[in-house]
Amino acid sequence: MALFGALLLALLAGAHAELPGCKTRVTSQALELVKQEGLRFLEQELETITIPDLRGREGHFYYNISEVKVTELQLTSSELHFQPEQELVLQISNASLGLRFRRQLLYWFLKIYEFLSTFITSGMRFLLNQQICPVLYHAGMVLLNSLLDTVPVRSSVDELVGIDYSLLKDPVASDSNLDMVFRGAFFPLAEGNWSLPNRAVEPQLQDEERMVYVAFSEFFFDSAMESYFRAGALQLSLVGDKVPHDLDMLLRATYFGSIVLLSPAVIDSPLKLELRVLAPPRCTIKPSGTTVSVTASVTIALVPPDQPEVQLSSMTMDARLSAKMALRGKALRTQLDLRRFRIYSNQSALESLALIPLQAPLKTMLQIGVMPMLNERMWRGVQIPLPEGINFVREVVTNHAGFLTIGADLHFAKGLREVIEKNRPADTRDSWAPGAPPPSTTAA
Repeated sequence: MALFGALLLALLAGAHAELPGCKTRVTSQALELVKQEGLRFLEQELETITIPDLRGREGHFYYNISEVKVTELQLTSSELHFQPEQELVLQISNASLGLRFRRQLLYWFLKIYEFLSTFITSGMRFLLNQQICPVLYHAGMVLLNSLLDTVPVRSSVDELVGIDYSLLKDPVASDSNLDMVFRGAFFPLAEGNWSLPNRAVEPQLQDEERMVYVAFSEFFFDSAMESYFRAGALQLSLVGDKVPHDLDMLLRATYFGSIVLLSPAVIDSPLKLELRVLAPPRCTIKPSGTTVSVTASVTIALVPPDQPEVQLSSMTMDARLSAKMALRGKALRTQLDLRRFRIYSNQSALESLALIPLQAPLKTMLQIGVMPMLNERMWRGVQIPLPEGINFVREVVTNHAGFLTIGADLHFAKGLREVIEKNRPADTRDSWAPGAPPPSTTAA
């Protein structure tokens, strides 16, 4: 009975677990690059430490060591690797320091050079242990965390829509990679608490050849399109001179009879062409490619000045667009291309036949007038969860059934120190020392 209850609880927990819209894998291929940049930052931090003066008296021996400066730091042996349960481990051994200091020594007996050398060396080691271990702790726990704070978690994409990259569970480390799962969901800024249920296929990551892999499910793109739909962005109205001249003439000729019957007095009024998406578009990802299906209404009307508009026709448009994804820097961009297009009447099959001559000019109008505006907005892209100063290069996009993956290498567009200094917490150098762990604990 107890076993059955535990199984039921496990099934219920699994049923309510939120599926990720985005996954990220950092492989061991990236660690060498990260290690070199991280060690360079640690060297720069250690070279700026302030070491207090060492002075005192031992019997007849008086000493004063001051103005201690680190002149050189060599980390000759280091290793950065993934480790289960600990995520990431940095090991440094055989490190050496070069020091410059001023010394004042007073003693009464001769031939004690070896004693003085041992005493000064021991004192320097004590001072360095008191200073270096807290600096390493501070660099790892405070300064590097300030770098991680630059990763966008919940931010705006534009004036209408935001993106949520909240982690759904703790990162999972293996011997060769670190996997992270994100919510990966868009939302309209006016409805911050709204979320689209995720019923898409969960994205999978299998490869390890590149430094980083990012996977996006159909839900990721569906939530974006539904958010823009709810924000009222998926509609377009062309009036007067905004309607292409050839299309204007064709529409007036097609609906000349309707204009004469309805209101001949407004025959020369400006023409209005309105497109309005009727339902959130949906994305389909297959190994052969990515497509977006859209259903919209097309309304044609005359808009005489200071009078109610005269509707000439209302039809439905079904369109299928191909989508090409690419990473540039740290932005995911989309390029859309109109592939299939058809219009039909909401009134009768006979009227649908009469709309056949409009099929080609309307498609041309969409390709020339609408798609460039749409792609200009889409090409701005949405940021991938990556710290500031790090970009993707040499990306490769691969489609799967229900999701796509992008493999890429990393490039530091900015130095680690430059990014950390920009985001360094206020008064950090004065505030971290009292809260740092004892040197022995940090060293261990």
